[in-house]
Order: sequence, then C-alpha cells, then structure tokens
Amino acid sequence: MSLRPTLDFLLYDWLHAESLAERERFADHSRETFDAVLDTCERIAREKYAPSNRIVDTQEPHFDGERVILPQATHDAHKAFVESGMLSAAQDYDIGGMQLPYTLSAAANSFFAMASVSIGSNMLTSGNANLLMVHGTEMQKEVFAKNEFAGRWSGTMCLSEPQAGSSLSDVATRAVPDGADFQDDPLGPRFRLTGNKMWISAGDHELTENIVHIVLAKIPDENGKLIPGTRGISLFIVPKRMVDTEGRLTGERNDVALAGLNHKLGWRGTTNTLLNFGEGKFPVGGKAGAVGYLVGQPGKGLFCMFHMMNEARIGVGTAATMLGMAGYHASLEYAKARPQGRPAGPAGKDSARPQVRIIEHADVRRMLLAQKAYCEGALALELYCARLVDEQKTGAAQAADDARLLLEVLTPIAKSWPSEWCLEANSLAIQIHGGYGYTRDFPVEQYWRDNRLNMIHEGTHGIQAADLLGRKVLMEDGRGLQLLAGRIAETMARAGKVPALAAHAAALGDALQRIGTATKKAWATGNPQEALANAVPYMQAFGHVVLAWIWLDVAHRALERDADKGQPATAGRVGATDFFFHYELPKIGAWLNVVESRDPTCAALPEEAF
Repeated sequence: MSLRPTLDFLLYDWLHAESLAERERFADHSRETFDAVLDTCERIAREKYAPSNRIVDTQEPHFDGERVILPQATHDAHKAFVESGMLSAAQDYDIGGMQLPYTLSAAANSFFAMASVSIGSNMLTSGNANLLMVHGTEMQKEVFAKNEFAGRWSGTMCLSEPQAGSSLSDVATRAVPDGADFQDDPLGPRFRLTGNKMWISAGDHELTENIVHIVLAKIPDENGKLIPGTRGISLFIVPKRMVDTEGRLTGERNDVALAGLNHKLGWRGTTNTLLNFGEGKFPVGGKAGAVGYLVGQPGKGLFCMFHMMNEARIGVGTAATMLGMAGYHASLEYAKARPQGRPAGPAGKDSARPQVRIIEHADVRRMLLAQKAYCEGALALELYCARLVDEQKTGAAQAADDARLLLEVLTPIAKSWPSEWCLEANSLAIQIHGGYGYTRDFPVEQYWRDNRLNMIHEGTHGIQAADLLGRKVLMEDGRGLQLLAGRIAETMARAGKVPALAAHAAALGDALQRIGTATKKAWATGNPQEALANAVPYMQAFGHVVLAWIWLDVAHRALERDADKGQPATAGRVGATDFFFHYELPKIGAWLNVVESRDPTCAALPEEAF
C-alpha cells in the first residue's frame, strides 16, 4: 500500500499546492518539479530508510570511550538524505536551496518519517539553521547555518536540564563573557558556558564532522547572580569542535563532553544524550568553559528559541502521524491476509465452512477505520499548517498575518493531537495483529514504542494544553480563535449543501459553539488555576473539533471530484468522515463538561489521598 495517492490528493486536489508556483519565490517550480522531489524522497525512504528500521532499533548507539558508534545503515541513510538536498530545500538559491514551498518540503519529509522515524529527517539540523537565518548575524549564518544546510554539520537544541525539564525559567547553565578581548569576535560576542543539558537528541555522534549546539543559558548580573525566571535567558551557538570564520575546523575540541547516552523505549536510531558544558575535559586555550557565541540580544533567548521550537512541534506532529500511518498500512495488509473465525450468525457456527479474513469482521473494520480517520486526518492537518507557513511567508499582507495567527492557534493541536491519537492508532494496529502484534517478528510494536515519545518531547501534552487555553485562544483579543471559527464556518456552509455531509456540517456547528462557550466559562472567574485545571480535556475537545473540520473539508473536496463516490478512495474519505463524526466528535461533551464547570476534582485532591 502506497502513501503517494493520499499525499497527491491532499497536496493537489485539496490544498492546490501547484498554485504556489504562481508566486514569485516559487516561479521556477511546477507540478512536474514538485512530483520529482516527491519521487526522489519516496525512493530514498524506500531504499535507504525502510530496510534499516529494525536494524537501528536493535543496534542501539553506544559510546566506546571516545566516539559514539551508530550502525552503518544510519550513515548510509544520512548520506543519501544530505545528497537529496532536502536539508536546504526551502532555502534561497544563493545558499544552495531549492526555494521549494514548505508545503512540499513537509510532504516529502513524511516519507522518511514513515520509513524510519528514528533515523529521521534531520529536523533539528534544519530547524537550528532556520533559527540562525532569522536571528543570527551574517557571519553566524555564513559559518554555521550554511554548513548545516549543506549537511556538513548537524545541529541540536539544548534546553532541558536534569533539574529543569520543561520548566525553562529554572535553567541554571551559566554564560559569562570570555574576557574583553573576545567581545568583538567575528562569530559573535564570546562567552564561556558551564552547566548540564539533558535529553539532547543527536547530541553526540560521528555522522557529521561537527555538531552545532544551540544552548539556552543565563548571563549573571553584576553581582554574579542568575536572574530568576525567563528574563535572564540568552541563546548561544556552542560548536562541538572549534571553527574559524571560514567554517574550517581548527583542530581544537570545545569543552562539551558526553556524560551519557539515555537508553530509550523507542526511537533508538537517534542518540539521546546528557551533555556537560565547561567541565574542563576539553579546555579551549587552556581554559575551562565551553565557548559559546551569543545569538541575538542578551535576555532574548527564549524569543529566539521559539522560532525553532514551533517548527519542531509541527515536525513532531508529522512524525507521530507517519508512525501511525505505518502501523495502519501494516495492519491493513495483515487484516486482508489473515484468516480467522467465521461470520456471526447461524452460518458461522458451521466449522466445516472456511474461515474468513479478519477484515471481514466488523470490529476489525472499526479499528482499521479509526486508524484511517486518525492518521489521514492528522496528515491533512499537518499539511494544512505547512500551507499556512507558505502563506505567512509569501502571501499578501492580510493573508500572511491571518496565516501567522492561525498557526499560533493550531500549533499546539498540530503537535498534540497526532501524538495522542496516532499513538492510539499504533495500539489498534497491535490489536489487529493479535498476539503476533506483541512480538518483535512484526513491525507494529516498534511503531508504538517509537511513537510514545511524541507526547513528551517538544513540550508535553500538558504544556501544549496550557499554551492553547492559557495563551493562544486569548491572544490578540481572541482574533485567532475567531479566524479559525470563520474558516470552519466557510466549510460548514459549503458542506451543508451536500446531502451526504449536511448532518455533519450541523454537528460541527454545534461543536464549534460548544468550544466557544467552554472557553468563556473556563475563564469566567479570571483565575488561571481554575481555568487551566482542565486544560488537557479542553485541548482534546478543541483538537477533535479541528479534525472534524479537516475531515469535513476533505470529504467535501473528494465529493466535488467524484460526486457519485465511484472511486474507492472517495468512499474511503467519506467513510472516515462518517466514522469521525459518529464515533469521535461526540466525545467532546464529556471533555467540555469538566472544562465548563471548572471541575476541581484533580486539583483539589490532597496529596496524601493519592
């Protein structure tokens, strides 16, 4: 079963991605060049990534005392990815990019995530370089970002610490000026960093000749004390190996040491590390302290870092989606081939009759349809967000501003919804395989293990929920929520005229109104503790309403192309829409009940009662 027909429909029939070639930035492109990129990435994913997915799961990275060792398959896949040019696909021609729309870049990278997410598509490297292209100096762009885009160097982001995971205000890594002589360094004001960073993906390896760490740290005040909260946080470039202004390695190792590799449930093809900065193991110029170059203004580190974090959140959502999709395709293939049992009813009691394939059982179809609704719906959402990125960057002024605000509201959903529901899809894929699904002889158990990370990294579920209800739906006097409601209303108006979709349009209208009511009631007292106590149920309901809208819009477009539902793909899209509205959307009532009443059950229970 191929992903390509689904991608083609979403890109060209639904999002009209080929129309982006009419814009000046993408004028050299066409449907033909877009398809060529998709063909190339699909081939690399099939030939270099998919065959190695089990290898990188079983041959975990290990440290031999000097180097981190990864299987050869990872090196081969990384080399093929770099040679494809996808690291800089969306960048300008003058730095070696293709000026490809982000929509197409996101679609093309989905092949790699589906084939082997733990080898990955270098999301952090491109995100790191993109951050520097926005907030870095010209020299930082030239030396660091361009070498990352070229695949010569790779990148990380170093936020969390052993004592401060998602609580970035408690970051304790220090950065002090490296003497007056280095404040005019061509690579940026030079500091010495000391501290520890935890959960650093791709924090050490030998895939590239250098690793560019983007590190959050605090600059002490004049009394040598760290400023509490987020005000004192600044951002630094800390290379693993020291470089000159021409991007050449000087031969000197920076004072960044691998303290250990984390041994993970899944996603084992990528190292996850604890790094020590400035412990003196690799003193630079005979002096302890990791050399770091300031990015942007002092105290503005989080502002800069959120550029990378928001991009990474959409990337995490896409990874979760494609792992779910991989499980769906595997369990669909299995269900079509596996004979087990007989139909319900008198005829099924005749043991002389041949067994039927399990796809003929209603409950197996329920599980398959749930996976399809979750995963294909999530893919549509991620591509819609990618299309908003292109609109923000190349659209007319008002359209670009609307896209910016819609992205603000949708980013927590784009990260959280697939990470919850495509994980559920992976669980259903195991269930369809029965006992075989719980063994390593079939791939679905690995998909579940790999996907379990996505609810955690780049901001946990609870953090995304607090961001959505505590900030995103309120920002700019709720204009983002109003914009989203307007787009949903447009879809409802069109779909309401189609008999097969009219009832769904009405149900979506009721659900949208309920979200508005719940938002107001959650904040009725103005007390953040009361409003946010049930932020996760709010986000779950909000996400389900967004996905119902996405499915209604997709189904409407499918029926426009194929009014008599003669094509199986159209019947599948309408069927997934029916499933979502009948089985999933009604769940929002239970979630929003506790939001509207500001139910105190969880927050009020005393600790000793647990």
